[in-house]
Amino acid sequence: MTATLQKSMSTRAWAELALLSLIWGGSFLSIRLALDEVPFVTSVAHRVFWAMVVLWLYILVRRLPVPRAPRVWGAFLAMGMLNNVIPFSLMAWGQLHIETGLTSILNASTAIFGVIVAALVFADERLTPTRAVGVALGFFGVATAIGLENLAQFDIRSTAQLAVLAGTLSYALAGSWARMTLGGLSPQVAAAGMLTGSTLIMVPAALLIDGVPSTDLSLTATSAIAYYAIIATAGAYLLYYRILAMAGSGNLMICTLLIAPVAIILGALVLGEQLAPRAYAGFALLALGLLVLDGRVMRFLRAAP
Repeated sequence: MTATLQKSMSTRAWAELALLSLIWGGSFLSIRLALDEVPFVTSVAHRVFWAMVVLWLYILVRRLPVPRAPRVWGAFLAMGMLNNVIPFSLMAWGQLHIETGLTSILNASTAIFGVIVAALVFADERLTPTRAVGVALGFFGVATAIGLENLAQFDIRSTAQLAVLAGTLSYALAGSWARMTLGGLSPQVAAAGMLTGSTLIMVPAALLIDGVPSTDLSLTATSAIAYYAIIATAGAYLLYYRILAMAGSGNLMICTLLIAPVAIILGALVLGEQLAPRAYAGFALLALGLLVLDGRVMRFLRAAP
């Protein structure tokens, strides 16, 4: 998120960044559609299992080297817990009780938590004054979107919002864990290993909690599962790493800002969702916080006459 990680954006990088934003923005709708017919634990099991299969096929075709050290596979298992099992499960459950658009707004706080966790773990990721401002704006945005007065009621809706936020914290922990344990590996192999670890957890959990998955699903539910598992997970991981190599991690922050509007629009068009005005105000503050963290606001201010 520092300026050193910024790269110039080619037309192709912009196009692929926009595509990734559309894909991930659409995942919130597809997950919600599947949840109408599939229990949330089973929905997550579908997501990690089919994505794992696709990525291992990709690795097989590309003949990428696969690590064999038990330490690495232990790291994959932990990464699967932090980056898949916990956040996917919490967010899927949360979407049963709050709008897809609001889920996507809260999901954008991942970058805010990521900065805090990295500052606590890594000496070279200290919380500078500029970053502290960005974090403060981000948290103010989240508080605005949720409405702190609603948390005092602690009903199922407020619990769902907290569950989504807990999922974003897990994503942030996963980012630091990956830096500590998975350096030097091909990102595609790391993603496949992570999904393998999460599959080893989620498939037995789904069988134990929900029973044998139903095959009597509508075309809508089947298509939704295929979309969020194959396209929005396996395919999106591959696209993400392409963009990372072309544009750098700083520019990928833009994707975080574009996902929520896509999810909000799709939720309104397909599900008829209507968000409270505070959700939009909260997202605006959160987006400003992300731009401050990204360094774009400061560069704009310095360039201003």
